[in-house]
Amino acid sequence: MESNNSQLLFFQHIKTILPEHISFVDEIAELLNISNDSAYRRIRGDKPISFEELKKLCVQYKISLDQLLNLQSDAFIFSGKLGNEVNFVFENWLQEVLKQYSIISSFEKKHIYFLLKDLPFNVHFEIPELAAFKCFVWMRCFSGYKVDKGIKFAFDYPGFEEHNAIGQKIVNVYNTIPTTEIWNTEGINTTIQQIEYYHEAGGLVSKEQAFILFDKVEELVNHIEKIAEVGLKFKIGEKPNQASPVYRLFNNELILGDNSLLAELGDMKVAFLNHSFMHFIGTRDKTFTTAIFTNLNNLMQKSTLISSSDERNRKKFFNQLRNEIHERRALLT
Repeated sequence: MESNNSQLLFFQHIKTILPEHISFVDEIAELLNISNDSAYRRIRGDKPISFEELKKLCVQYKISLDQLLNLQSDAFIFSGKLGNEVNFVFENWLQEVLKQYSIISSFEKKHIYFLLKDLPFNVHFEIPELAAFKCFVWMRCFSGYKVDKGIKFAFDYPGFEEHNAIGQKIVNVYNTIPTTEIWNTEGINTTIQQIEYYHEAGGLVSKEQAFILFDKVEELVNHIEKIAEVGLKFKIGEKPNQASPVYRLFNNELILGDNSLLAELGDMKVAFLNHSFMHFIGTRDKTFTTAIFTNLNNLMQKSTLISSSDERNRKKFFNQLRNEIHERRALLT
């Protein structure tokens, strides 16, 4: 790459990717195995970077050459894992979720926008019984995950302690990030249907366990209503404080989301798309993330903000969720 404005812009782009507490020069020097002075000269464009250095930087920071050279195309570069059936490990998937949230949280200026079709993944870890059940469901549904199909559900299944420990870290990190969520009352049905399915299909969930799970879903809904009322995020059993991040909840009565997520990281945006049930891929492509952000804003304008204000619609929304829980609970056989 010639020593020109393109190299300066390239390094400026990498700098926007890094968390603000990391020394940019130290990061580049360590990656390229050069001195800080040599790193400075490359960053300033005084010394051209070699093809091998360019390759290292692109691989490390997931930058495509199309993106680097500003080629106009309809292609967008995503990164992520496809869930290898041979060596998939559920704990590793949880750790990857924790890693991504931790990166977002590390930025001083940050915000998450969630377009949801289910209850947010991480909130289930607020309640151990729900966390155990959702992990049970997720592990059985992951492609290639080796599990004995005859094993019945237990709140203390082998491995739950480790799963829950990671889940608690995810909750703690998620609760440091200002968040906007777009819901639909249909979003609660996924968890309800999962309880019903595993109770009715082979009795993997007993009637007593199903009753407990329905009660815990209602407990979670009640907590989300509390954080929506004050417009701040906090854990069950705690109270908001001056450091609590903003929480905005929109109800869109027409659109059921797809669990896509857009995160603002400083002046940069990153989009995560759900695929293959629970896996996700991400991109920092400016054209793509700008389009997603525009679409989310359009959806919010056509939705009802029920957090912080509009008590009437907020109560109506959460009463609908509770009524659905009560009706389905009463149908347990």
